[in-house]
Amino acid sequence: MGETITLRGADDFEFSAYHEQALTPRKGGVIVLQEIFGVDRHIRADVERWAKAGYEAVAPSLYDRREPSFTAGHDPEGLTAGVTHARATPLDQALGDIAACRDFLAERGKVFVVGYCYGGSLAWLSAGKLEGVAAASSYYGSLVQANAALTPLCPTIIHLGRTDPGIKADEVEAAVLAHHTDVPVYIYEDAGHGFNNESPERYGEKAADLARARTRELFEAA
Repeated sequence: MGETITLRGADDFEFSAYHEQALTPRKGGVIVLQEIFGVDRHIRADVERWAKAGYEAVAPSLYDRREPSFTAGHDPEGLTAGVTHARATPLDQALGDIAACRDFLAERGKVFVVGYCYGGSLAWLSAGKLEGVAAASSYYGSLVQANAALTPLCPTIIHLGRTDPGIKADEVEAAVLAHHTDVPVYIYEDAGHGFNNESPERYGEKAADLARARTRELFEAA
């Protein structure tokens, strides 16, 4: 079973994180970065999934300075609240909290990053700005295209849904490959935004399974 722990950010603020030890022989640690909806049941399920795959996993609650332990539903009200918190949270502040998670996990081996939506953007930024990350997997992050020139410091892959109405997969791929021909950009033809999230309105099982397999392969090779 997972537990809520407290970690200290770069600004000395104490934030909460959902944590679970590896449930099979330990392969490393994974930082699981939330969607805009917070560390909700879907992110907690992802933490458990990584724990079952042999990774100690931790998901920081990145909006704690604004609203401790925030979670929101996938409805217009929840979407508005999540977007508001994401836009009001400085990226450097979020990266500082991710660095604190890295330091927490690094005592016991390699540290990897995987992120979805808001967290997908942060996974890409973490790969390019944080030392000590062994590999990163970014899912449908809206800030990847604007930050495509950032050079990853570790092996990094990107996952995009072809039918995502807010992120133009071909444009993101072109922007990334213009700077980094060695960064794989995977486009899932029948998938939309949030396809890893197992809510009925978003989940794309085939794409999610393939993206998870590719992410595990990346981490195991790092």
